Amino acid sequence: MDDKTLIARRVALELQPGYLVNLGIGLPTLVASHVPPDAHIFFQSENGIVGMQAVPEDGLESEDLTDAAGRPISALPGAATFDSAMSFGLIRGGHLDVTVLGGLQVDNDGHLANWMVPGSLVPGMGGAMDLVSGARRVIVAMTHTAKGEPKIVAKCALPLTSIRRVDLIVTELAVIEPIEGGLLLKERAPGVDLATIEAATATRLIICGDVPEMPVR
Repeated sequence: MDDKTLIARRVALELQPGYLVNLGIGLPTLVASHVPPDAHIFFQSENGIVGMQAVPEDGLESEDLTDAAGRPISALPGAATFDSAMSFGLIRGGHLDVTVLGGLQVDNDGHLANWMVPGSLVPGMGGAMDLVSGARRVIVAMTHTAKGEPKIVAKCALPLTSIRRVDLIVTELAVIEPIEGGLLLKERAPGVDLATIEAATATRLIICGDVPEMPVR
């Protein structure tokens, strides 16, 4: 399977029945395709929907039904749509169980930088700041490197999204948990050894005993 599918499948294992889950734009939207149809997990997009489902089949797209990035989505029976005030009330009010966000960098303190792309015109950070600050649990789903450069670093060079520490990082190489004192390596991707993970990481990882391979549904 490709890297993005591996990441999405591993993140999906973190979601429990009854959860209200926000999926950020890009890679995180793939997570909805990897939960069982009877999982009773409710996906929210900050542009105003609860009950978002996986990307629709070709030909079934609607310009009135999109995610926060404007890409077509589908909706479960009984899905609710509402305005931005209600949507951000859910986010800022602490009602989200989990948010899954992409990342440009995560540092040794578990701080996320994910809103300013170098060299690109960015109108603002969108909902990322609210999501990292408001969700009960923050999972970063991202590739381990970009153009050969590590994205897990000692200190973020890009502007931080929030001063809150994220709860979990899932890449195509590893599952890493930011804890007090650094980044704990929890799991290795199938067939990936510790040396490969460490070589692709620009900060020290905390490694305790044997590190198991990550389960993938």
